[in-house]
Amino acid sequence: MNAERNVAAAATAIIGQKVLPGWEREYESWQEDLNAAAAYYPGFLGAEISPPTPVQPDWIVVYRFDSVAHLQAWINSGTRQTYLDVGAGYFDGPATQQVVSSGTQSLDPLVTVVVTHRVPANQVDDFLDWQRRLVQEENKFEGFRGTELFRPIEGLQEEWTTLYRYDSAEHLDAWLTSPQRREILAEGEKFSDFRLHTIDNSFGSWFAFEGNGREAPPPPSETRTSLAVWVGLYPTVVLLTLALSPLRMPLWIGLLVGNLLSSFIMSFLTMPFYVNPLLGRWLRSPPDGRAVRTDLRGLGAVAALMAFWAGVFYLVTDRLWTLP
Repeated sequence: MNAERNVAAAATAIIGQKVLPGWEREYESWQEDLNAAAAYYPGFLGAEISPPTPVQPDWIVVYRFDSVAHLQAWINSGTRQTYLDVGAGYFDGPATQQVVSSGTQSLDPLVTVVVTHRVPANQVDDFLDWQRRLVQEENKFEGFRGTELFRPIEGLQEEWTTLYRYDSAEHLDAWLTSPQRREILAEGEKFSDFRLHTIDNSFGSWFAFEGNGREAPPPPSETRTSLAVWVGLYPTVVLLTLALSPLRMPLWIGLLVGNLLSSFIMSFLTMPFYVNPLLGRWLRSPPDGRAVRTDLRGLGAVAALMAFWAGVFYLVTDRLWTLP
């Protein structure tokens, strides 16, 4: 457990929203537009939408920015407020919001529980002791993968926020419904006023929205996934081939080295900083006819990108320079 996070580090906002029955599609389309607007703000790393699940009744939106200051600028922006005014007709009650600041990670590729407490200043030491007791008991349960505790962030987050991670919803539920947890909650009765959200994530590392390359939910369509890899792989492989060609390595060594380098470049540069920012919304749009316009735009972007790279490499390799 880490209770001493640097508020200047990368920041994540987790927003829960109940949606009026029958307005789910309209809300999702509106939320996608809002997330697209967030992408124009400084420090934006990504946004995700998670629909309700059996263990989480709210829609969950996760925003990631490279600093608390940049996240705060977006959360308090006039642009976001304008969108909220327009989307208010879809909401079934007020939203909840938690903000965590972390230099190395935010949400793990596991089931993550976000719990917030309001703690009076004169009870902080008692609260920390109670949290340590809670973690000690959690460690005894199957599937527990760790916890992080985040202090309030002045001007943005008044509550203490705790992230608990489990390897499955079943193991999480075993802890949440256990007599051991009920006993500890009773011991900390004065801290019983809390909010809890569960985020159940399936992950794929190449299609990550986080700036540090950690995982995020994979695209729902294998076809889109394949096209996105193609968009990233083609320029990566050609540029590597051009860069390695002066070494005149034998074919089998050249492919061995080239494949190794391309794997690293795709994972740490091409996908997170080129493909995901350009095609992220298309990759995450539902493949069920609800986002035909987004799908057509995505296919058009793929065609334009590939035509651009084909033209560039034709000029470079056929008109300006030929391989040794």
